[in-house]
Amino acid sequence: MHYLLRRKINLIFIALLFCQAGKAQLRTQLNLPDHDSKLYHFGINLGLNKSHFSFTHAPQFLNGTINDSIAAIESMNSTGINLAWLVDLNINEHWDIRTYPLNLTFSEKAFEYRMYKYDPFLNEGPITLKKVQGITLSLPFLLKFSSDRIGNMKVFITGGGRFDYDLASNANKKNAEELIKIKAFDYSIEGGIGFHIYFPYFVLTPELRVNWGLANLHQRNPNLRFSSNVDQINSRMISFSLTVE
Repeated sequence: MHYLLRRKINLIFIALLFCQAGKAQLRTQLNLPDHDSKLYHFGINLGLNKSHFSFTHAPQFLNGTINDSIAAIESMNSTGINLAWLVDLNINEHWDIRTYPLNLTFSEKAFEYRMYKYDPFLNEGPITLKKVQGITLSLPFLLKFSSDRIGNMKVFITGGGRFDYDLASNANKKNAEELIKIKAFDYSIEGGIGFHIYFPYFVLTPELRVNWGLANLHQRNPNLRFSSNVDQINSRMISFSLTVE
């Protein structure tokens, strides 16, 4: 009997807590109530990215018919930054089109080679790194679906495609033994999830995005020792950013 009484008291107490929380939500000041009804939104985006190359080995490397000085090849993750200007076109209450007309990504990817034979005079060792620096100008087109606004917060997901041009591409450089040549143009699919947090004078948007490159970036040359062992190279990136609108 006492157990049932305590249980009823607990249920009543929990119900009262929910009622108080609901009243507090209603009393919360709604910041920027007309923000989502505007046709255009603009913002500044700053983020960190983690990127690497996904690659396949050349068939000749797998069957051991070329370059017996290299034992193994791995792609290394690297951290970079991205800066962008956001333009958002409002379609209706839940749908938007987002793009970043000025979008710069700074990254430095690397391949790690484990060597049977190496030349110290060429800065080689048992483990040799070959870095590929990138300064990428991107143009993404994303479709955004948003939830209903709950107080001063809203969640959304995005998906779409992106075109990239690497300003630091080395594909046109002269043949050199240490180079892995990467093409300038790339295209990819992209998806993400984020939150809009409404403040009195601006909207802060944390967002997590994943980018999956589709183009083969490798300018393969069988005469280059470190390039001849690799066949196809694709870009991969995950980024976390903050946008102020």
